[in-house]
Amino acid sequence: MTDTAISIRRREILAGGMGLSALAALPAWAQSHGGGLAHGPAAMTNPREMLTGPDVTLTVARQMMRIDGKPYHAIGINGATPAPLIRLREGQKARITVVNTLDEETSIHWHGLLLPFQMDGVPGISFPGIPAGGRFTYEFPVVQAGTYWYHSHSGLQEQEGHYGPIVIDPAGPDPILSDREHVIVLSDHSPLHPHAIFRRLKLQGGYFNYQKQTASGLLAGRDQPLAERLRWGAMRMDPSDVSDVTGSTYRYLINGHGPADNWTGLFAAGERVRLRVVNASAMTNFNLRIPGLSLQVVQADGQNVRPVAVDELQIAVAETYDLIVTPTEDRAYTLVAEAWDRSGMVRGTLAPRPGMVAAVPALRPRPLATMKDMGMGDMATMDHGGGGGGCAPEHAAMGHCQPGAAPTMDHGAMKHDMRDFANAPGLPRTPVVQTVSPMPVDRTGEPPQGLADVGHRVLTYRDLVSLAPNPDRRVPSRALTIHLTGNMERYMWAFDGVKLNAVTAPIPFRLGERVRVTLVNDTMMAHPIHLHGHFFELVTGHGDHAPRKHTVNVAPGGTASFDLTADAEGDWAFHCHLLYHMHAGMMQVVTVRPDADGEAAA
Repeated sequence: MTDTAISIRRREILAGGMGLSALAALPAWAQSHGGGLAHGPAAMTNPREMLTGPDVTLTVARQMMRIDGKPYHAIGINGATPAPLIRLREGQKARITVVNTLDEETSIHWHGLLLPFQMDGVPGISFPGIPAGGRFTYEFPVVQAGTYWYHSHSGLQEQEGHYGPIVIDPAGPDPILSDREHVIVLSDHSPLHPHAIFRRLKLQGGYFNYQKQTASGLLAGRDQPLAERLRWGAMRMDPSDVSDVTGSTYRYLINGHGPADNWTGLFAAGERVRLRVVNASAMTNFNLRIPGLSLQVVQADGQNVRPVAVDELQIAVAETYDLIVTPTEDRAYTLVAEAWDRSGMVRGTLAPRPGMVAAVPALRPRPLATMKDMGMGDMATMDHGGGGGGCAPEHAAMGHCQPGAAPTMDHGAMKHDMRDFANAPGLPRTPVVQTVSPMPVDRTGEPPQGLADVGHRVLTYRDLVSLAPNPDRRVPSRALTIHLTGNMERYMWAFDGVKLNAVTAPIPFRLGERVRVTLVNDTMMAHPIHLHGHFFELVTGHGDHAPRKHTVNVAPGGTASFDLTADAEGDWAFHCHLLYHMHAGMMQVVTVRPDADGEAAA
């Protein structure tokens, strides 16, 4: 179907009475002016508030959702977009039946949950998928506590609203004390069909970027100076290319509400309020802050961490963070979730009474990529006449290089070629390797892109320290390096230069072995990388209290290492959680098997 046909069809649906009559309701947890989730025994006995099990039925259907007063096409579950909150308890058994009323296959992946691989919900890897008109029952023991979420792993359905939150209460006392809880699900939604978005990206990688540098900006002294622009232009690289899909088409949402809807969560002054924040977006990392309130980070990806106070944090796609805020004044506070490229934002309100609002800050200037984002490491701050690399006009005039040649940096005797495979000798020379980072460095101690100079405390991965000792403290027995590669002009993304449809073998692990995995980002875009069925420990200098996560956002031109215990036998998806990157090929299969003699690794 062409883009025009898709657009016409969508207008027919939006205008049709049947489409409007199927307008999705908001589940109780997502409604504005909410008092928060119930505590104690009531948390597991209020059917209007959430689905608690042990038997849960989820019906997937096409319907409409309303954002800022306007109807949009969506996929809902049990008549709701976002989907119902599923609240479970550690130690119980979950039995969840999914009924598919769509005219296509669907699925549900239980993001961050440890369960048998046959229940993981990835068509073609862990199960066949749920056919149109079919149903499937997931059964698994609940072996953990924390904040998680669920979403479709079929096609691009996640972009259309097929996602919802999961809260798992601990079997014993919760070490995180609070007086009130709110679930905050951040997401992005577009009037364009997701396949139309993907087609535009394939035609032009920067199609949705309306924040490029301009001549008027140059004359006004904004952004890069002329010499730097010429150098980047010679490399055919755009420093404003931070996000592939932007606020030019997206409506950013809090619990299904747009900025004008102003989702509001209530509190009483002096309460400890727990915010369970989930980034369920398809393509948007969010910078989250509440002006006037300190954010105490107490949980990351469902795992308890030592409390750390910050003023802002970036929550990457697929991550979850639990925060404690303690508003002491009888006034409203604005919750700001700003898209990482600052092409838009969504705001909500925390207030003691319905109808209150607080000032909404303006969007901050959008970030620009630097030489460090190219993988130039600490050399990126140096300039010895060669500038930022590439074929600068003055070098071309002297015959030192040719315009259009592979970008390089010259620092004395050092030469750094942006596609020098000597820097990654194992990489295949495929079209999916447009650049190779010459000097990638560990950036887990740095604020995320664009947040280094905001003037207040910003969370970094190195701030996270596990509350409990790590369950496996063995030294890894082997090391594995995986390169994150891409070609923005052709919109191709992959691990180690090989797209999923060209992969001939999975990434093998021996059951029980301990492996140090290092991710090297050879692209100029951050990638949130998610491994199914496992947690891993980030290597950030905290020894046996390393933070345990299921998703890590790897900075552009940077590296991130984690120690993995391959303790879940089966086949598991491993992918970038930027939906269109995964769809374009940035996905692999991890297989965990015993040794040939049937023994697990010691």
